[in-house]
Amino acid sequence: MARNPQLNQNGELIHLLSTEGLSRDILTHILDTASSFVSVSDREVKKVPLLRGKSVFNLFFENSTRTRTTFDIAATRLSADVYTLDIARSSTAKGESLLDTIANLSAMAADIFVVRHSESGAPYLISQHVAPHVHVINAGDGRHAHPTQGLLDMYTIRHYKKDFTNLSVAIVGDVLHSRVARSDIHALTTLGCPDLRVVGPRTLVPSDLSHMGVRVCHTLEEGIKGCDVVITLRLQNERMSGALLPSSQEYFKSFGLTPERLRWAKSDAIVMHPGPINRGVEIDSAVVDGPQSVILPQVTFGIAVRMAVMGIVAGNEA
Repeated sequence: MARNPQLNQNGELIHLLSTEGLSRDILTHILDTASSFVSVSDREVKKVPLLRGKSVFNLFFENSTRTRTTFDIAATRLSADVYTLDIARSSTAKGESLLDTIANLSAMAADIFVVRHSESGAPYLISQHVAPHVHVINAGDGRHAHPTQGLLDMYTIRHYKKDFTNLSVAIVGDVLHSRVARSDIHALTTLGCPDLRVVGPRTLVPSDLSHMGVRVCHTLEEGIKGCDVVITLRLQNERMSGALLPSSQEYFKSFGLTPERLRWAKSDAIVMHPGPINRGVEIDSAVVDGPQSVILPQVTFGIAVRMAVMGIVAGNEA
């Protein structure tokens, strides 16, 4: 059996490319490590020396606010030297290949590459062409994976619900185009979630998801009834080709999460969203700002989770 490209020969994490294929022990280790970093945000000096002397290069070939900023903050809090490449003004815009860009940055003594790219598999490709001491973290690739978002979602769920093994979780919305949904599904099933549902119109939910251990629902009531956790997803209009929906208003009528519809879930259910939020499209403002929303804590936890991932991979050699 081929070795997982994310792990070294000792089974330790050296790259984070996907939540798929990671064991429960590795996922739990990341979440436990993140717990130790949460309190750093409350200190007067918000720094620990774990990555002092290391260089972290943020390469965002797609737009991002939360992910790029929280990676910046996470690396800075670990005392790393952080370089965020302006792709629009880089040699990539002049036609330089991805691997040539990586080779040149590697020659500048990079230790960690944080990569977001529109092409699925780009971080995998990079991980195959870097030196053994260089680590690659996937910050989202195409429709494929967004593992640190999946991990911060797991951290948020564990923080509020403690245990995965008796939870009902619903992922609602544009699952077809969502790398977050895939990362969440792989992580939730590995962590033992027994009741996982994906919810949305037939045009936005892949028909082949049942093999991943999830139940596909095409009405919101069936999908979130009795759930402990509701994860709403953005409609990714920039990835849609052709008319997959009549309109965003029509989508909201059937699948928009309102306070009234949220009552179908458990009374103590939490509501999550990876952002950016389209208020009045996938979720009502009253839910975003309501007592069951943990959307802003997700962002805060994301810093600690990204600190944990960078600290763990940098501590392991290929």
